[in-house]
Amino acid sequence: MNDRIDVFEQMLAAEPSNTMVMFGLAKEYEKRERYQDVINVLNDYLTKADDEGNAYGTLAQAYEKMGDREKAIETYKKGIDIAMAHSHPSMANEYRMTLELDLAEPPA
Repeated sequence: MNDRIDVFEQMLAAEPSNTMVMFGLAKEYEKRERYQDVINVLNDYLTKADDEGNAYGTLAQAYEKMGDREKAIETYKKGIDIAMAHSHPSMANEYRMTLELDLAEPPA
């Protein structure tokens, strides 16, 4: 599996603005549970790509795994807005359900 990461890292080093490579690298990091790397790559990716929502879900999950609940919530909310702007209501609904079921404040 590290071989795939090495290939993506080499490709990104050769072409640092290639957003397809960035997203692919982030997904490989995710498979290896390298969540801080996922966060770093996707935050850079989102400054360069017109993502339609998918990266926000992956990024939010990485924040969750790193224990940053507030950042995860913020990222899911942004993902909902982006997904709706790109006519992806099912993705937006998935993020809403995650917010309601997994990240809702516990009752006082």
